[in-house]
Amino acid sequence: MRRLTYFIPAALLVLLASGCQPAASSSNEIVIGHFGSMTGSEATFGQSTDNGIKLAVDEINEAGGIDGKKVRLITYDDKGDAREAGTAVTRLTTKDGVAAVLGEVASGLSLAGAPVCQESGIPMISPSSTNPKVTEIGDMIFRVCFIDPFQGSVCAKFAREHEGLKAGKAAILTDQASPYSVGLQEEFEKAFEKLGGKVVSKQTYQGGDQDFSAQLTAIRSSEPDIVFVPGYYTDVGNVALQARKLGLATPMLGGDGWDSSKLGEIAGGAIDGCFYSNHYSHEDPNPRVQEFIKKYSERHQQTPDGLAALGYDAARILFEAIRRAKSTEGKTLAAELAKTKDFDGVTGKISIDGDRNAIKSAVILEMKDGKPKYVTTIQPGA
Repeated sequence: MRRLTYFIPAALLVLLASGCQPAASSSNEIVIGHFGSMTGSEATFGQSTDNGIKLAVDEINEAGGIDGKKVRLITYDDKGDAREAGTAVTRLTTKDGVAAVLGEVASGLSLAGAPVCQESGIPMISPSSTNPKVTEIGDMIFRVCFIDPFQGSVCAKFAREHEGLKAGKAAILTDQASPYSVGLQEEFEKAFEKLGGKVVSKQTYQGGDQDFSAQLTAIRSSEPDIVFVPGYYTDVGNVALQARKLGLATPMLGGDGWDSSKLGEIAGGAIDGCFYSNHYSHEDPNPRVQEFIKKYSERHQQTPDGLAALGYDAARILFEAIRRAKSTEGKTLAAELAKTKDFDGVTGKISIDGDRNAIKSAVILEMKDGKPKYVTTIQPGA
């Protein structure tokens, strides 16, 4: 199991030790915070999430706010860096007086920010960090996405059972520096072997690497039926390009870290015929989903990805909890968040379990002409 280090910035420790309290929100507004990778190598993660949150904020304010109070959003760019993430959350909780924090997408960055919220007694909701360790930090930490044990089993089940794949042998290429990638790799491998499959090659890389030829050559020699790549889209696009150049035509499969419009731009046709698990599909005919897509597309001139949808759902779940609690006091609000059941979200029905994780379905998407197309939905327990 990969050892994970949580960073609590010194500024927060000083404030906690001295008994300082963050500035309170004004009587006519509710302040919430978001920390995300607005710049850096995975910038679309933070940007999409922020766009989804902003849409939810604008909708609630246009409807009169929460019990007459308008919602104000403060967003900080953590630049995809763990220490920046911890610093951003410290500022939100000690200076800005937020009622709750939304973020992050990347599990490693949520693991940096969550201890700050836990120590401060301020609820944090991760829209899309799937590593189980995020919510294990404490009773103030929630998520609205599924977790990697489920996502790994979804991918393994699809690899073994989908017509046209029926994979008996899998190769795995993991970003060894990413808690998300390592965690998802472990869950996939365990589930794939439990279903009767065999892992014939395990290779690693470091996020940001440019040359994957050695790993891909080893994978090609193992003759797998599927190549599982639980990485982020920036690396996955380059992996796909280099795999095809090396003559490795085996389909690739990954997790929600693939979810970015940039994936098709990076990989072009090299990614076509590959699959990934995700939280929603823009092809879902549900009127709520299509209304969200219409509003988002009118604002941003692009179809929302799963991260935008999760940001939107996370904000709406928070607003409903504040409304029920009739308070923004941390423990009271956390208690209401924990009661979330069958919330009708854009990403499906969402219920929060006793470990503050979301119980919900997953979808599998296939890349065609550089864009994701719906394949199937897999329910919890399936």
